[in-house]
Amino acid sequence: MSIQIAVKKLKEGARLPLSGSSRSAGYDLYACTGNGITKIAPHTTAMIGTGLAAAVPEGYFGGLFARSGLAAKQGLRPANCVGVLDSDYRGEITIALHNDTDEMREVRDGERIAQLVVMPYLEVSFSETDELDETQRGTGGFGHTGMH
Repeated sequence: MSIQIAVKKLKEGARLPLSGSSRSAGYDLYACTGNGITKIAPHTTAMIGTGLAAAVPEGYFGGLFARSGLAAKQGLRPANCVGVLDSDYRGEITIALHNDTDEMREVRDGERIAQLVVMPYLEVSFSETDELDETQRGTGGFGHTGMH
């Protein structure tokens, strides 16, 4: 199944999202700030624009995930771990890129900074209740099933 997403370039030098391979779930997003290089101090976050806006279809959202190589090799990841690009948002796609290292990092315009995964979602409604149905797990929380 394939869906069409309209993308608008907001800045000169912006690049459309690209897939790294034919079976990649994520589409690479590229830095486009107009500054050439953005420095990110240790343990701080910088807002890195992509120069793009997109019209994600209703019933879908764009998950903005870390690029594994950038996170593992450079210590740079989205500050909120996974961002959400809602279907009604039409502003610039911006990644809050956090530097987890003790060293200054640089992001250059044109560099891959995140990946976009488009996913369906369910619209739900919530109703308050005084009781929930019983399950085998019950209220068992973090680590309740043990280590193995």
